Order: sequence, then structure tokens, then C-alpha cells
Amino acid sequence: MPHTNRSASGVLGGFAGLVGLSAVAGVLVAATVTPAIALSGAAATSAITMFDNLPSVLEIDKLMLPTTLYVKADPSKDEYVEMTQFYDQNRSPVEYDEVTPVMYDAILSSEDPRYYQHGGVDLIGTTRAVLSNIQGGGETQGGSTISQQYVKNILVQRCEAQAETEEEKLDCWTDATTAVGDEGIQRKLQEMRYAISLEKKYDKESILLGYLNIANFGGRTYGIEAAAKRYFGVSAKDLTLAQAATLAGIVQNPNTYRIDMPAGSIYDGDGVGYNKAPDGSIDDVNPRQIAALTSKLDAGEITQEQYLAAADGYSATKGRQLYVLTRMLDDGKITQEQYDAAVLEPITPNVTSPKVGCAAATGLEYFCQYVRYVIEKDPAFGATQEERTEKLRRGGLNVYTTVDLRLQYEAQTTMNTLAPSSVPGGYFGATSMSLEAGTGRILAVAQNTKFSESIQDDPNYTPIVYAGDLEFGGSIGFSAGSTFKLFTLIDWLEKGHSVNEVVDGRNKVIPQWPDSCYNGGTYTNVDRWNPKNFQNQSGYVGTPMQFTRDSLNTGFLAMAAELDLCDIGKVAKRMGVTLGDGEDIVMTGPNKVIGDSAVSPLAMAAAYATVANNGVYCQPQAIDRVTDSDGNEIAKPERKCSQVIDPAVAATAAYAFEGVMQPGGSAYPGNPFDGTPVMGKTGTHEETHTWIVESSTKVTTAVWTGNVKGQISLYDKYWTGSYEPLSRIRFQMARQLQHLANELYGGDRFPGPDGNLSRQVYADLPDVVGKSMDEARGILQSAGFQVTDGAPVDSDLPTGVVAAQSPGAGRVAGGTVVTISPSNGQGISVPDVAGRQLDRAIADLRKAGFGNVLPGTCSENEDADAQGEATGTKPAAGTVTNRNTAITVDYVARSCGGEDGDGGGDD
Repeated sequence: MPHTNRSASGVLGGFAGLVGLSAVAGVLVAATVTPAIALSGAAATSAITMFDNLPSVLEIDKLMLPTTLYVKADPSKDEYVEMTQFYDQNRSPVEYDEVTPVMYDAILSSEDPRYYQHGGVDLIGTTRAVLSNIQGGGETQGGSTISQQYVKNILVQRCEAQAETEEEKLDCWTDATTAVGDEGIQRKLQEMRYAISLEKKYDKESILLGYLNIANFGGRTYGIEAAAKRYFGVSAKDLTLAQAATLAGIVQNPNTYRIDMPAGSIYDGDGVGYNKAPDGSIDDVNPRQIAALTSKLDAGEITQEQYLAAADGYSATKGRQLYVLTRMLDDGKITQEQYDAAVLEPITPNVTSPKVGCAAATGLEYFCQYVRYVIEKDPAFGATQEERTEKLRRGGLNVYTTVDLRLQYEAQTTMNTLAPSSVPGGYFGATSMSLEAGTGRILAVAQNTKFSESIQDDPNYTPIVYAGDLEFGGSIGFSAGSTFKLFTLIDWLEKGHSVNEVVDGRNKVIPQWPDSCYNGGTYTNVDRWNPKNFQNQSGYVGTPMQFTRDSLNTGFLAMAAELDLCDIGKVAKRMGVTLGDGEDIVMTGPNKVIGDSAVSPLAMAAAYATVANNGVYCQPQAIDRVTDSDGNEIAKPERKCSQVIDPAVAATAAYAFEGVMQPGGSAYPGNPFDGTPVMGKTGTHEETHTWIVESSTKVTTAVWTGNVKGQISLYDKYWTGSYEPLSRIRFQMARQLQHLANELYGGDRFPGPDGNLSRQVYADLPDVVGKSMDEARGILQSAGFQVTDGAPVDSDLPTGVVAAQSPGAGRVAGGTVVTISPSNGQGISVPDVAGRQLDRAIADLRKAGFGNVLPGTCSENEDADAQGEATGTKPAAGTVTNRNTAITVDYVARSCGGEDGDGGGDD
């Protein structure tokens, strides 16, 4: 309880025994309630002085109210539905005309029948209670008016708001209601003082409504509206006479008279429950029997234990209800007929559990849990953890969230269909999420497990949000695998490299990588680390465009060797990616390049959304707006969008990642192929974690499946009813979610690559003719060219050496495929026989090895030799050709034939 002015105890101590205490109580009541009474004597004067010294102003604190999370029922309309609530006290304040009049009658007849005649303190009731306390010397007795009870509840709530433990909260109520002796009387006097002040400041209806809105009705149910809904499933304005009398009875001793505990709200020393639901149907309860037993109990003819043993069907509550009904009848608030009907009517609860906590947010449990983490962790809701928790559980906030129910339900349904909540031998996890690229708004979060904050060591249950990180979700993240290659590609482009630049991505030991985060600025590969590619693919000399499409580890490690590992980590941070525990990713080794670090799916989704959003990174947000309990807009968690990479770099990266989604790309199975352009990337880490992140220009989808604990391979585990291993379910999830997102949000074409960052990079092509095939291949590959073997060609070079290459040596585009062809050893160079007599030329050609030599075309010249003179050959001199190739010799002669010649006339 709050501290009050303790001067009263000193005064009380000065009075002697029964007379002094009686004088204090009686005189103060008379002085404050009926001030016209003439008072005299030292006792009266001292009593009034003491009373005047007590604090008189009691500020009515805002009620402890639930915080409610809302979601739009239809994203196209500004209409929200309740997702769930968080509270210490379940309460829904109502206005005066939202409570049925019979409820006011019931509470006043049973608790304060002279409410409208007194000024805050009932002289008759209080005098009777004071005398009882003085004579008995025990606990402070009743006699409290509604105004006094309202004061008591205000002080209890204030105390509870300051309490840090459940035990301290319990003490608040105990101290206010069961204090004994002088301290108890002093508190009663302070209560009276406050009550009188309230009556001067507020009208009767306001005080009465305030009391009904604050009063406890058992457990965590507070206020008449919450009680009506909890116990009977109706609003306070719709309560019947019997129901109103029941609630008016409950408020006198809330936890004793609860009717939401079928096994009993009262227990004896042997643990036997009483005041419970009937064993049979409700018709088995005999109200007349209960009424008769209650009369005997009131007359002292039977004990409480005998009464409870003889009748149940919420017998104790029924007895209290009968008391209320009797008082209402005596006050003329109800007729005899109404009384009889209500007495005969069994108490028939219709217990309705309010939605409380994320377990009640069906289908939205893990999104809800993420929002809860934000409220409990973000400074927008308070500077300390205690302040933020108080806001969540008592602040009455209205939190309007970003989730799109259309995507959310599709995501969770797909998850439930495809992903088991556990697999034998380990803790299997899966999550999917959708993010609006241009705003960072979280549209959906689904998870394979069942939500529970109490069940432990069961792989099917967890409260951890796998999509989140340690701060907002309780997860330390998961190894990103090849999705992390995004940051190497971004750094590559930022350094001015092209996606079409040639890099040696063959399997090999790279001796060192530049790394300014590492001691000395260089990471030396002392262990000769040489990682493999997925499914043992061989590396090759190629371009980042190809490496991205094929997700080639060795290619990206070769790219990183031309960069600074430390800068790659800085790119990740700039794009919102840290370790799951919130620490920066320090690139102390090349293993980070291919996704060794544990990160959150939400962070990776936001990073890829940055590429889709022209280089603008938007911090993920789950809350659109927040209002206080009065509907006033208050500051929500601050989330910003900022340009973190150049638009040209983002456009070129998107161009590369579009290729990943096309046939032949590693993410091809996740492409919905619905006409909306998408880009993305897959990731796998040691067969224990699998990813796919894909995005249109509007919405990004991320799916992770893997081991929360353990090292189960996802490539040889099959879920019942599935023909594909667990490693493949990511594709169907992402495909279905992205397809729906494309339908709902659309998507534009990506801008296309920057000309400079996608330029062809030219290189010198060496001449390898005459080299052995192996030597030639090595020379070309080391120069950054891909090599193919052509068919053997006729050549006079030794068999097996390179006789031809295409294209020939010179300046060509980097990465050009070069065909090298070996010699078959069957080639002969055609000798130059021009100027020789025709028969000698033919003889020389035959001597050179050609077996098929004939005269060719003849040209006449009167000055030429009569025998003919060779002018050239076909093929031409110097040509290397097969020895069986037909060779013709062209010549010039005085006459090429005819009547006078040698050439083929008639005999």
C-alpha cells in the first residue's frame, strides 16, 4: 500500500482503551457525516484534528487495462479485429448506460443500501462495525460504503502497480482488507477520509460506475463487463436478475464465490473441493434444497462444512446470491415473483475464456510473439524492462499490427501441410515469412511447431520465433549458407567489378585472403582449407553471373580473394544483417563468405528486399500504429528506410539473382512462373539447414528449414506422405507464398543491370598452337578462359599437339570459350611448285607425299613453254592438308589443246 500520514497512530496511542477508541471512531463519523452535530470535549477536538491531518485528496489512477493486439480483417479497409490481449487484470470499462439497471440495484441492496443518503460514509453501518472491532479486538470489520470500497480498490490497484512480485501483489489486498488493531482502524479512517472527498468531487453515478469497473470478480477478472462475459458470456447490459445477483454476491469474496472452477473454488484440509459444478446435469441441482440449507446455515443450525457437503451446484455462490436477492426484495427492487423465479433458477455459468496471450492468437501465434517481444524490448514502450512490461500488461494500449491475414493463413496452412512439427532423433524447425520490400512491414510469419510457453523438452512445442533474432523472438539464428553470398556480390560490384568479369573459380587451395578485420590485414590459409561445391560439383573459370546462378562456393571464394573480407561483413551490417544474438558479423575467415554465420530469416529477407527496393533498406516493422486507452495516437517503435547501396549496384545484383530463378538456376523450383519477375537465392549449410529467399519488387519471401538442435541431414529424411526429402519443402512453400503475394501486391520489372557493372571485360588470348593439349589447356584456363577440345585436324605437327585454336590469339572477351584441336599427324604442307615445268611440278608434289596430283586449269600464252609451266596449286602452296587430298596444278602453255594441240581432239 502507498505510505500515508502516520500522525493518526500517535493520536490513537494517546487514548485509553475502549473509551478512547470508541470516542475516536464515533466522533469522527459524526463530525464528517453530520457536521451540524455539536461536539465538545478534548477527545472530540483531538479526534477531529487527527482526522483533518489525514490526506484528503485521492487521485483516481487510470485503471489497469489489457493491451490489445489488432489485425486488419481486410487489408483494403481500415477495419481491425482483435488478435489477442495481454493483462494482469482482465477488464473492459463501460459507461453508465452500458450496465443493466438491475446490476446497480443488486450491488447497492447487498453492499450499500443507503448509498444515496450518505456522503461517503454510512454512519449506521460504520458505527456498528467500529463497535464490533473494539469489542472483538480482531480484524477490521465491514461497514464500508461503495465509496469506501472504491477507495480501497483504488489503493489496492496503486499498490499492485508498484508491486514487483506476485507475493507483493497479494500483500496489497491482504494489507488493505485484513489489517488489525490500531493500524486497521487508522486505515479505515483514511478510507473514510478519502471517500468523503470523492463524494464532494464526483457524483454518485460516477462513483458507482467507477467501483463496478475496478472491482475484482475472481481470479484475473476485473470490472462488471469482463465478469459478465467471463461467467455468463453476455455484456453487462444484458445480464438477467439472477446473473446480476450472482455477480453482486461474488464481489463480496471474489475467489470464494467464483463459478468458473467446476472442480471447486473452496477446498477443505483434505483437498476436497466445494462450490463446484454439479456432478450430473444442471437439472440435478435442487434450488429449494439449497435455499433451505442456506436458511439453516444463516440460523446457525448447520456448519459451513455441513452445508457444503449437503449441497453443491455452486452452493456457496448460490447461498450468497440468495442473500442478494433477499436484500433486493426487502428494498422493493424486485417483486416476490421475480425473487421466486431467480431463487429457483440454478446458477448456470457460460464460462467464456478471453483471448489472452499468444497461445490464443490462433494461426498467428508466432507473429503475435514477435510483436510481444517488440513491446517488451523496444524503448518506444518505456525506458526500462519494468516500464515496458507494465505497458504490455496494464497499459491499455491498442496495438495495430502489419500482418496480412490473406498471406498469413496461406503461410500457416502451407506450413502445416508440408512441414512436420518434429522428426525422429532431433529438433526440426521450419519458418516462412513475407516482408513488404518498400516499407519493411512484416506481412506473415509461419512456423512448424506448436506454440507453448510451458511445455519444455518436447520438439513439437516452443515459444521461440524462428524467424526472429534473440532480441525479438528468442532465437540465435541459423547458418545462412549460400544466401549469404549476396554480400560478397554486392561488395564485388561496389568495388567496380563486373558480373561478367572472368574469375578462376576452380577447386584449389587459395593461399590467403585480404581481411582488414584480421590481425595483420591478411587471412592466411595455413590449414590449406579447400571447401567443396554443393554435390561435389567441379569448379570452373567463369563469371560472378554464372557463379551466382550455380551457387558455386569456389567461385565466390575466388571473388572474395580479390576483395577485403572485412568489407563483406560491413556490407551485411549496412543491409541489416547481424548475428542472431545481435553482434556484428566479423569476417575472420573465408568460411563466412559461404554462410557459416547464424543469422535470422527476417534479417536475410530484409537484405534481399533491399536489392529489390533499389538499394533502400527498410528496417522490419510489425506495428503500424499504437493508441493509448483513450484512443490517442502515441509513438510507435521507430523504423526507418534508408539508401544503403547504390541503385546501380542493386539493379545489377537483382539481374544476377534473376538468373538464379530461371531454368538451370539453383532456385528454379521456387519460381511461381506467374508472370511477375522474381529474383532470389538458395542456401544450404552442411545439409543441416536449407534456405530460399526470393522477391518481387513488392514482396520478399524467406523460407528456412533445418535443425534447431542436432545435426540431422535434411537430404535423407522424408516426412510421412511426402516423396521428397525435407530439404525440398522450402521450394514449394516459397513458390506458393510468393505466388499469392504476387497476386495480392503485384510486381514490376527489375531495372536491368548497370552497363559498366555488367560490361564484358577483354583479355589477351595466348597462342597455344604447337603446345601439348594439357599445357595449352592450363595456359588458357590460367588466363581466365574456358577450354573445350576440338576434333583432331590434319597437321604436319606431331600427333597430339595443338594444331589449331578458335578463336585465334589476340584480344577477346574475358571468359571466351576457346576450342583447341590436336594434330592427327596426317597433314603435309603443299610445296610451292610455281615456275616449274608442269610434269616436273607434278612429280615434285608426288615426291612430297601427295598421291593424287593432276593438271589443273590451263591458260594460253604464245610466249609460254610448249610443255606448260606451273603457276600454282589448289590447295595453295603452304597449306597443310591430308596426303590423300586431291592436288591440282594450274599452268600456262602456248596452246591448251584444240585442232593443233595435244588436248583431246578427235582421233
